[in-house]
Parts: sequence; C-alpha cells; structure tokens
Amino acid sequence: MTELRDLYQELILEHARKPRNFRELATPTCRHADGHNPLCGDRFRVFVDLVGQGIRDASFTGEGCAISKASASLMTETLRGRTREEAEALYHRFHELVTGRKPLAADEDLGKLQVFAGVSEFPARVKCASLAWHALAAALDDSAEVVTTE
Repeated sequence: MTELRDLYQELILEHARKPRNFRELATPTCRHADGHNPLCGDRFRVFVDLVGQGIRDASFTGEGCAISKASASLMTETLRGRTREEAEALYHRFHELVTGRKPLAADEDLGKLQVFAGVSEFPARVKCASLAWHALAAALDDSAEVVTTE
C-alpha cells in the first residue's frame, strides 16, 4: 500500500510541476468559468470547448497549491473527447471520491483521477482538489458567477 501511495503522490507532484493543458482557449464555442478558494488563495479559470454535447478541448489557467493544480491538470486530460453528460457524471463521482462519501469500487475506472482518493483523509484539502471541478460545472452551465469553495 505504501508503494501505491508513493506512486500516487509522485503523479500529483508531476502534474503540479508540469500541468497539462495550462493555457487559455479562445474558440467561438469556448465557455469558461472562474473558481476561487478563499481559504488558501487558489484561483483558476477553466475553459471548455463544447461543440454540441461534446467536449473538444479543456484547459485552465491560474495558480494554486500542488493538489489543486494537479487536479485541474488531470481533469482537463480526462475531459477531452467526452460528452457533457459524461463530464457531469465524472464531476459527481470525483466529488464523492474526494469527500469520502463513496469509496472507490473495484469495478470503477476513474483512471488517473484515482490518485485523489486519499484526499478525503484531509478535509482541508478537499476544497483544493475540487476547485477546478466546481469551475468546470459552472463553465458547462455557462455561468458568469465566480465559483468559490465556501
């Protein structure tokens, strides 16, 4: 179990150091939303290029701790090519995972997002891990309000 936890920690640190999809999207079909965690100062803007019901691309900009940046990075990697419905289901499943409401079942495949399963043991870090996801939900709804974790 220790080896697996070390592997997960390394993946989070890798995505925090070199986040994927860290850029603005500027396409006519792009939506975006801002998220802010007032407790620790994390701020992100999440971009979603939604064509019909499909996500053609996703990215983010901003700054935050290692967990929030890694979460945004892995989220954007996971979203590309999914439908809006799949993204919304993934948002709910991820939130259940990081809050510890529903443990990861053996038959569920969250892919690399499983690295955040241990976040539920640190309640203060749940908001870090879920910030970009809340901004994603706002972007999908085309909401102009800044999302906060409070």
